[in-house]
Amino acid sequence: MILAPVGAGKTAMTLAAMQDMIEQGLVKRFLVLAPKRVCRDVWPVEQPKWAPRLTMALAIGTPAQRLFAVNADTHVLVTNYDNLQWLSEQKFDFDAVVFDELTRLKNPSGVRFKAFLKRLDNVNIRWGLTGSFTSNGLEDVFGQCKIVDQSLLGRSKGAFLQQYFYMNNADYNDWKPREGALEAVMRRIKPATFVLEPGEYKDQLPPLHTVEMRCDLADRTVYEQMKKDAIAQLETTDVAALTAAAAINKLQQLASGFIYDENGRAHWVGDHKFDLLDEILTENQNDNTIVVYNYKEELAELQRRYPHAKLVDNNVDKWNKGEIPLLLLHPKSAGHGLNLQHGGNKIIFLSLPWSLELYEQTVGRLHRGGQTRDVWCYVIMANKTVDERIWASLFDKRAISDVALDELKA
Repeated sequence: MILAPVGAGKTAMTLAAMQDMIEQGLVKRFLVLAPKRVCRDVWPVEQPKWAPRLTMALAIGTPAQRLFAVNADTHVLVTNYDNLQWLSEQKFDFDAVVFDELTRLKNPSGVRFKAFLKRLDNVNIRWGLTGSFTSNGLEDVFGQCKIVDQSLLGRSKGAFLQQYFYMNNADYNDWKPREGALEAVMRRIKPATFVLEPGEYKDQLPPLHTVEMRCDLADRTVYEQMKKDAIAQLETTDVAALTAAAAINKLQQLASGFIYDENGRAHWVGDHKFDLLDEILTENQNDNTIVVYNYKEELAELQRRYPHAKLVDNNVDKWNKGEIPLLLLHPKSAGHGLNLQHGGNKIIFLSLPWSLELYEQTVGRLHRGGQTRDVWCYVIMANKTVDERIWASLFDKRAISDVALDELKA
Protein backbone atom coordinates (compact mmCIF):
# COMPACT_ATOMS: atom_id res chain seq x y z
CA MET A 1 0.00 0.00 0.00
CA ILE A 2 1.33 3.41 -0.97
CA LEU A 3 0.12 6.09 1.42
CA ALA A 4 0.86 9.60 0.25
CA PRO A 5 -1.00 12.90 0.47
CA VAL A 6 -2.95 14.41 -2.36
CA GLY A 7 -0.71 15.74 -5.11
CA ALA A 8 2.43 13.95 -3.89
CA GLY A 9 2.82 12.01 -7.14
CA LYS A 10 1.33 8.56 -6.47
CA THR A 11 0.28 8.14 -10.11
CA ALA A 12 3.69 9.18 -11.45
CA MET A 13 5.55 6.85 -9.08
CA THR A 14 3.26 3.96 -9.87
CA LEU A 15 3.51 4.38 -13.64
CA ALA A 16 7.31 4.47 -13.47
CA ALA A 17 7.31 1.31 -11.35
CA MET A 18 4.84 -0.41 -13.69
CA GLN A 19 7.09 0.27 -16.67
CA ASP A 20 10.10 -1.15 -14.82
CA MET A 21 8.16 -4.30 -13.82
CA ILE A 22 7.02 -4.89 -17.40
CA GLU A 23 10.48 -4.33 -18.89
CA GLN A 24 12.13 -6.64 -16.34
CA GLY A 25 9.65 -9.39 -17.20
CA LEU A 26 8.20 -9.48 -13.69
CA VAL A 27 4.68 -8.60 -14.90
CA LYS A 28 2.94 -9.33 -18.19
CA ARG A 29 -0.18 -7.19 -17.80
CA PHE A 30 -1.41 -4.67 -15.23
CA LEU A 31 -5.00 -3.93 -14.30
CA VAL A 32 -5.67 -0.46 -12.91
CA LEU A 33 -8.90 0.23 -11.03
CA ALA A 34 -9.87 3.83 -10.34
CA PRO A 35 -12.88 6.16 -10.09
CA LYS A 36 -14.33 6.73 -13.56
CA ARG A 37 -13.22 10.33 -13.92
CA VAL A 38 -9.69 9.38 -12.91
CA CYS A 39 -9.71 6.58 -15.49
CA ARG A 40 -10.60 9.05 -18.19
CA ASP A 41 -8.74 12.22 -17.21
CA VAL A 42 -5.68 11.09 -15.22
CA TRP A 43 -4.17 7.74 -16.21
CA PRO A 44 -4.20 8.25 -20.02
CA VAL A 45 -2.86 11.79 -19.54
CA GLU A 46 -0.07 10.87 -17.10
CA GLN A 47 1.04 7.65 -18.83
CA PRO A 48 2.93 9.29 -21.73
CA LYS A 49 4.85 11.46 -19.24
CA TRP A 50 5.99 8.78 -16.81
CA ALA A 51 5.75 5.47 -18.68
CA PRO A 52 5.99 6.29 -22.40
CA ARG A 53 6.97 2.75 -23.37
CA LEU A 54 3.80 1.21 -21.95
CA THR A 55 0.66 0.63 -23.98
CA MET A 56 -2.70 1.28 -22.33
CA ALA A 57 -6.36 0.48 -23.00
CA LEU A 58 -9.29 2.20 -21.35
CA ALA A 59 -12.31 0.00 -20.47
CA ILE A 60 -15.15 2.44 -19.88
CA GLY A 61 -18.30 3.06 -21.88
CA THR A 62 -20.57 0.43 -23.43
CA PRO A 63 -20.10 -3.33 -22.78
CA ALA A 64 -18.78 -3.72 -26.31
CA GLN A 65 -16.22 -0.94 -25.84
CA ARG A 66 -15.11 -2.40 -22.52
CA LEU A 67 -14.79 -5.90 -23.96
CA PHE A 68 -12.69 -4.58 -26.86
CA ALA A 69 -10.31 -2.97 -24.36
CA VAL A 70 -10.11 -6.11 -22.20
CA ASN A 71 -9.13 -8.18 -25.25
CA ALA A 72 -6.65 -5.60 -26.57
CA ASP A 73 -2.98 -6.51 -26.57
CA THR A 74 -1.80 -3.84 -24.13
CA HIS A 75 0.47 -3.70 -21.09
CA VAL A 76 -2.18 -1.95 -18.99
CA LEU A 77 -5.97 -2.02 -18.78
CA VAL A 78 -7.64 0.82 -16.90
CA THR A 79 -11.26 0.58 -15.76
CA ASN A 80 -13.51 1.99 -13.04
CA TYR A 81 -14.75 0.36 -9.86
CA ASP A 82 -18.33 0.24 -11.14
CA ASN A 83 -17.20 -2.41 -13.62
CA LEU A 84 -15.74 -4.78 -11.03
CA GLN A 85 -18.54 -7.35 -11.16
CA TRP A 86 -18.62 -7.29 -14.97
CA LEU A 87 -14.85 -7.59 -15.13
CA SER A 88 -14.93 -10.61 -12.81
CA GLU A 89 -16.86 -12.49 -15.49
CA GLN A 90 -14.45 -11.70 -18.34
CA LYS A 91 -11.11 -13.13 -19.47
CA PHE A 92 -8.67 -12.40 -16.66
CA ASP A 93 -5.07 -12.35 -17.90
CA PHE A 94 -3.70 -9.90 -15.33
CA ASP A 95 -0.83 -10.81 -13.03
CA ALA A 96 -0.71 -7.44 -11.27
CA VAL A 97 -3.37 -4.97 -10.12
CA VAL A 98 -3.29 -1.35 -8.98
CA PHE A 99 -6.11 -0.03 -6.79
CA ASP A 100 -6.15 3.75 -7.27
CA GLU A 101 -8.07 5.34 -4.38
CA LEU A 102 -8.01 2.17 -2.35
CA THR A 103 -10.69 3.51 0.00
CA ARG A 104 -13.28 2.61 -2.65
CA LEU A 105 -12.84 -0.99 -1.44
CA LYS A 106 -13.27 -0.40 2.27
CA ASN A 107 -16.49 -2.46 2.41
CA PRO A 108 -15.56 -6.18 2.26
CA SER A 109 -19.20 -7.26 2.38
CA GLY A 110 -20.09 -5.57 -0.90
CA VAL A 111 -21.12 -7.67 -3.91
CA ARG A 112 -18.44 -6.19 -6.16
CA PHE A 113 -15.74 -6.71 -3.53
CA LYS A 114 -16.61 -10.38 -3.08
CA ALA A 115 -16.91 -11.09 -6.80
CA PHE A 116 -13.55 -9.52 -7.61
CA LEU A 117 -11.68 -11.02 -4.65
CA LYS A 118 -12.27 -14.50 -6.09
CA ARG A 119 -10.35 -13.55 -9.25
CA LEU A 120 -7.27 -12.39 -7.34
CA ASP A 121 -6.08 -15.78 -6.09
CA ASN A 122 -3.24 -15.93 -8.60
CA VAL A 123 -2.48 -12.20 -8.63
CA ASN A 124 0.43 -11.80 -6.25
CA ILE A 125 1.33 -8.22 -7.12
CA ARG A 126 -1.26 -5.84 -5.70
CA TRP A 127 -0.67 -2.16 -5.06
CA GLY A 128 -3.14 0.10 -3.24
CA LEU A 129 -2.83 3.88 -3.59
CA THR A 130 -4.52 6.28 -1.20
CA GLY A 131 -4.05 9.58 0.53
CA SER A 132 -6.77 9.03 3.14
CA PHE A 133 -6.30 5.54 4.53
CA THR A 134 -8.32 6.08 7.73
CA SER A 135 -10.55 8.85 6.41
CA ASN A 136 -13.62 7.80 8.37
CA GLY A 137 -12.07 5.79 11.17
CA LEU A 138 -10.03 2.68 11.90
CA GLU A 139 -12.78 0.28 10.79
CA ASP A 140 -12.21 1.29 7.15
CA VAL A 141 -8.71 -0.19 7.19
CA PHE A 142 -9.82 -3.83 7.15
CA GLY A 143 -11.37 -3.98 3.67
CA GLN A 144 -8.50 -2.06 2.11
CA CYS A 145 -5.95 -4.43 3.62
CA LYS A 146 -7.93 -7.54 2.73
CA ILE A 147 -8.05 -6.78 -0.98
CA VAL A 148 -4.28 -6.15 -1.01
CA ASP A 149 -3.13 -8.96 1.31
CA GLN A 150 -5.42 -11.07 3.47
CA SER A 151 -2.54 -12.05 5.73
CA LEU A 152 -2.28 -8.50 7.09
CA LEU A 153 -5.47 -8.34 9.17
CA GLY A 154 -7.03 -11.72 8.45
CA ARG A 155 -9.92 -12.87 6.27
CA SER A 156 -12.84 -12.09 8.62
CA LYS A 157 -13.97 -8.60 9.51
CA GLY A 158 -15.85 -10.04 12.49
CA ALA A 159 -12.62 -11.41 13.93
CA PHE A 160 -10.90 -8.08 13.22
CA LEU A 161 -13.61 -6.19 15.10
CA GLN A 162 -13.51 -8.60 18.04
CA GLN A 163 -9.75 -8.19 18.37
CA TYR A 164 -9.43 -4.42 18.05
CA PHE A 165 -12.88 -3.02 18.91
CA TYR A 166 -15.62 -3.30 21.52
CA MET A 167 -19.37 -3.19 20.94
CA ASN A 168 -20.65 0.24 21.88
CA ASN A 169 -24.28 -0.17 20.79
CA ALA A 170 -25.56 -3.53 19.55
CA ASP A 171 -28.81 -2.04 18.19
CA TYR A 172 -26.86 0.08 15.72
CA ASN A 173 -23.91 -2.31 15.28
CA ASP A 174 -21.72 0.50 16.59
CA TRP A 175 -18.13 -0.53 17.33
CA LYS A 176 -15.50 1.60 19.04
CA PRO A 177 -11.73 0.98 18.91
CA ARG A 178 -10.12 -0.46 22.03
CA GLU A 179 -7.38 1.54 23.73
CA GLY A 180 -4.20 1.22 21.70
CA ALA A 181 -6.02 -0.41 18.76
CA LEU A 182 -4.91 2.16 16.20
CA GLU A 183 -1.24 1.74 17.06
CA ALA A 184 -1.56 -2.07 17.10
CA VAL A 185 -3.21 -2.20 13.68
CA MET A 186 -0.62 0.12 12.17
CA ARG A 187 2.18 -2.09 13.49
CA ARG A 188 0.56 -5.11 11.83
CA ILE A 189 0.32 -3.50 8.40
CA LYS A 190 3.56 -1.51 8.46
CA PRO A 191 5.62 -4.14 6.55
CA ALA A 192 3.23 -3.86 3.62
CA THR A 193 3.10 -0.06 3.45
CA PHE A 194 5.17 2.70 1.92
CA VAL A 195 4.59 6.14 3.43
CA LEU A 196 5.87 9.16 1.57
CA GLU A 197 7.54 11.40 4.12
CA PRO A 198 6.19 14.97 4.14
CA GLY A 199 9.72 16.36 4.03
CA GLU A 200 10.15 14.98 0.54
CA TYR A 201 7.53 17.19 -1.04
CA LYS A 202 6.14 19.78 1.36
CA ASP A 203 8.74 22.44 0.59
CA GLN A 204 7.84 22.20 -3.08
CA LEU A 205 4.22 23.18 -2.50
CA PRO A 206 3.09 26.76 -1.85
CA PRO A 207 1.24 27.37 1.43
CA LEU A 208 -2.41 26.44 1.89
CA HIS A 209 -4.47 29.05 3.75
CA THR A 210 -7.78 27.81 5.15
CA VAL A 211 -10.17 30.60 6.13
CA GLU A 212 -13.46 30.14 7.99
CA MET A 213 -16.09 32.53 6.66
CA ARG A 214 -19.04 32.94 9.01
CA CYS A 215 -22.57 34.16 8.46
CA ASP A 216 -25.80 34.22 10.48
CA LEU A 217 -29.11 32.66 9.55
CA ALA A 218 -31.58 35.30 8.45
CA ASP A 219 -34.25 33.68 10.66
CA ARG A 220 -33.43 30.90 13.10
CA THR A 221 -37.07 29.92 13.72
CA VAL A 222 -37.34 27.17 11.11
CA TYR A 223 -33.89 25.81 11.96
CA GLU A 224 -34.70 25.57 15.67
CA GLN A 225 -38.03 23.87 14.92
CA MET A 226 -36.28 21.18 12.93
CA LYS A 227 -33.60 20.81 15.57
CA LYS A 228 -36.09 20.49 18.44
CA ASP A 229 -39.11 18.73 16.93
CA ALA A 230 -37.79 17.28 13.62
CA ILE A 231 -40.32 19.37 11.71
CA ALA A 232 -40.09 22.67 9.85
CA GLN A 233 -43.23 24.79 9.52
CA LEU A 234 -43.02 26.81 6.31
CA GLU A 235 -45.53 29.23 4.83
CA THR A 236 -46.73 26.77 2.20
CA THR A 237 -46.05 23.36 3.79
CA ASP A 238 -44.56 21.47 6.70
CA VAL A 239 -41.42 19.37 6.29
CA ALA A 240 -40.78 16.49 8.68
CA ALA A 241 -37.69 14.37 9.26
CA LEU A 242 -38.55 10.75 10.05
CA THR A 243 -35.13 9.72 11.37
CA ALA A 244 -32.26 11.35 13.20
CA ALA A 245 -30.07 11.06 10.09
CA ALA A 246 -32.76 12.76 8.01
CA ALA A 247 -33.01 15.55 10.57
CA ILE A 248 -29.26 16.18 10.39
CA ASN A 249 -29.51 16.33 6.60
CA LYS A 250 -32.40 18.80 6.80
CA LEU A 251 -30.43 20.94 9.24
CA GLN A 252 -27.52 21.08 6.82
CA GLN A 253 -29.90 22.15 4.06
CA LEU A 254 -31.35 24.88 6.27
CA ALA A 255 -27.85 26.06 7.12
CA SER A 256 -27.43 26.65 3.39
CA GLY A 257 -30.75 28.52 3.18
CA PHE A 258 -33.30 25.99 1.90
CA ILE A 259 -34.98 22.69 2.71
CA TYR A 260 -36.33 19.88 0.54
CA ASP A 261 -39.90 18.67 1.12
CA GLU A 262 -41.00 15.03 0.77
CA ASN A 263 -41.45 15.53 -2.99
CA GLY A 264 -37.93 16.83 -3.47
CA ARG A 265 -38.99 20.46 -3.97
CA ALA A 266 -36.70 23.07 -2.43
CA HIS A 267 -38.15 25.81 -0.21
CA TRP A 268 -35.88 28.78 0.43
CA VAL A 269 -35.57 30.46 3.83
CA GLY A 270 -32.49 32.67 3.36
CA ASP A 271 -29.69 33.82 1.05
CA HIS A 272 -27.04 34.25 3.75
CA LYS A 273 -24.43 31.89 2.31
CA PHE A 274 -24.85 33.08 -1.25
CA ASP A 275 -24.61 36.70 -0.19
CA LEU A 276 -21.34 35.88 1.58
CA LEU A 277 -20.15 34.02 -1.50
CA ASP A 278 -20.82 37.17 -3.55
CA GLU A 279 -18.69 39.17 -1.13
CA ILE A 280 -15.79 36.71 -1.29
CA LEU A 281 -15.80 36.65 -5.08
CA THR A 282 -15.99 40.44 -5.26
CA GLU A 283 -13.20 40.96 -2.72
CA ASN A 284 -11.03 38.58 -4.74
CA GLN A 285 -11.79 40.67 -7.84
CA ASN A 286 -13.53 37.68 -9.42
CA ASP A 287 -10.26 35.81 -9.73
CA ASN A 288 -10.63 32.27 -11.12
CA THR A 289 -12.34 30.27 -8.37
CA ILE A 290 -13.71 26.79 -7.72
CA VAL A 291 -16.99 26.64 -5.78
CA VAL A 292 -17.86 23.35 -4.09
CA TYR A 293 -21.52 22.43 -3.59
CA ASN A 294 -23.21 19.39 -2.01
CA TYR A 295 -26.88 19.73 -2.98
CA LYS A 296 -28.56 20.02 -6.37
CA GLU A 297 -30.42 23.10 -5.19
CA GLU A 298 -27.12 24.77 -4.33
CA LEU A 299 -25.96 24.04 -7.87
CA ALA A 300 -29.21 25.40 -9.30
CA GLU A 301 -28.85 28.63 -7.33
CA LEU A 302 -25.20 28.97 -8.38
CA GLN A 303 -26.22 28.62 -12.00
CA ARG A 304 -29.04 31.14 -11.55
CA ARG A 305 -26.72 33.72 -9.99
CA TYR A 306 -23.68 33.01 -12.15
CA PRO A 307 -24.81 31.93 -15.63
CA HIS A 308 -21.19 32.06 -16.82
CA ALA A 309 -20.15 29.36 -14.32
CA LYS A 310 -19.17 25.96 -15.72
CA LEU A 311 -19.36 22.43 -14.35
CA VAL A 312 -16.11 20.50 -14.19
CA ASP A 313 -17.39 17.96 -16.76
CA ASN A 314 -15.40 18.31 -19.99
CA ASN A 315 -14.03 21.67 -18.85
CA VAL A 316 -10.78 20.64 -17.17
CA ASP A 317 -8.57 21.81 -20.06
CA LYS A 318 -10.35 25.17 -20.35
CA TRP A 319 -10.07 25.73 -16.60
CA ASN A 320 -6.35 24.94 -16.61
CA LYS A 321 -5.87 27.37 -19.49
CA GLY A 322 -7.42 30.10 -17.36
CA GLU A 323 -10.50 30.41 -19.58
CA ILE A 324 -13.12 29.67 -16.88
CA PRO A 325 -13.52 32.21 -14.07
CA LEU A 326 -15.95 30.12 -12.01
CA LEU A 327 -15.84 26.32 -11.88
CA LEU A 328 -18.53 24.36 -10.01
CA LEU A 329 -17.90 20.89 -8.65
CA HIS A 330 -19.30 18.30 -6.29
CA PRO A 331 -16.77 16.49 -4.06
CA LYS A 332 -17.96 13.04 -5.15
CA SER A 333 -17.65 13.83 -8.84
CA ALA A 334 -14.31 15.56 -8.75
CA GLY A 335 -12.66 14.50 -5.53
CA HIS A 336 -10.05 12.14 -6.97
CA GLY A 337 -7.16 12.56 -9.31
CA LEU A 338 -8.11 15.67 -11.25
CA ASN A 339 -5.38 18.19 -11.94
CA LEU A 340 -6.91 21.65 -11.58
CA GLN A 341 -3.87 23.44 -10.15
CA HIS A 342 -3.07 25.39 -13.30
CA GLY A 343 -6.36 27.28 -13.61
CA GLY A 344 -6.49 29.16 -10.31
CA ASN A 345 -5.61 29.14 -6.63
CA LYS A 346 -8.91 29.78 -4.84
CA ILE A 347 -11.58 27.32 -3.70
CA ILE A 348 -14.78 28.01 -1.75
CA PHE A 349 -16.84 25.39 0.08
CA LEU A 350 -20.46 26.54 0.01
CA SER A 351 -21.22 23.55 2.25
CA LEU A 352 -19.06 20.74 3.59
CA PRO A 353 -19.00 16.99 2.99
CA TRP A 354 -18.98 14.75 6.08
CA SER A 355 -16.08 12.74 4.62
CA LEU A 356 -12.54 13.84 5.39
CA GLU A 357 -11.39 11.95 2.31
CA LEU A 358 -13.68 13.95 0.03
CA TYR A 359 -12.73 17.24 1.68
CA GLU A 360 -8.99 16.67 1.43
CA GLN A 361 -9.15 15.26 -2.09
CA THR A 362 -11.19 18.26 -3.24
CA VAL A 363 -8.78 20.80 -1.76
CA GLY A 364 -5.99 18.76 -3.31
CA ARG A 365 -7.26 19.55 -6.79
CA LEU A 366 -5.59 22.96 -6.38
CA HIS A 367 -2.98 22.33 -3.69
CA ARG A 368 -0.76 19.87 -5.55
CA GLY A 369 2.44 19.73 -7.56
CA GLY A 370 2.48 22.32 -10.31
CA GLN A 371 0.65 24.96 -8.28
CA THR A 372 2.78 28.11 -8.26
CA ARG A 373 0.73 30.39 -5.97
CA ASP A 374 -0.53 30.26 -2.42
CA VAL A 375 -3.82 28.37 -2.29
CA TRP A 376 -6.77 29.98 -0.50
CA CYS A 377 -9.54 27.69 0.76
CA TYR A 378 -12.65 29.45 2.10
CA VAL A 379 -15.11 27.44 4.18
CA ILE A 380 -18.53 29.11 4.48
CA MET A 381 -20.38 28.19 7.68
CA ALA A 382 -23.61 29.39 9.24
CA ASN A 383 -23.11 30.21 12.91
CA LYS A 384 -24.66 27.93 15.55
CA THR A 385 -25.67 25.30 12.99
CA VAL A 386 -24.71 21.76 12.03
CA ASP A 387 -22.02 23.29 9.80
CA GLU A 388 -19.87 23.71 12.90
CA ARG A 389 -20.42 20.08 13.87
CA ILE A 390 -19.37 18.86 10.42
CA TRP A 391 -16.25 21.03 10.48
CA ALA A 392 -15.30 19.70 13.94
CA SER A 393 -15.96 16.13 12.76
CA LEU A 394 -13.52 16.56 9.88
CA PHE A 395 -10.81 17.64 12.29
CA ASP A 396 -11.48 14.65 14.55
CA LYS A 397 -11.05 12.32 11.56
CA ARG A 398 -7.93 14.18 10.54
CA ALA A 399 -6.47 13.48 13.98
CA ILE A 400 -7.08 9.73 13.51
CA SER A 401 -5.41 9.85 10.11
CA ASP A 402 -2.39 11.75 11.45
CA VAL A 403 -1.84 9.23 14.27
CA ALA A 404 -2.10 6.32 11.85
CA LEU A 405 0.53 7.76 9.54
CA ASP A 406 2.83 8.55 12.46
CA GLU A 407 2.66 4.91 13.56
CA LEU A 408 3.48 3.68 10.08
CA LYS A 409 6.48 6.00 9.78
CA ALA A 410 7.85 5.25 13.28
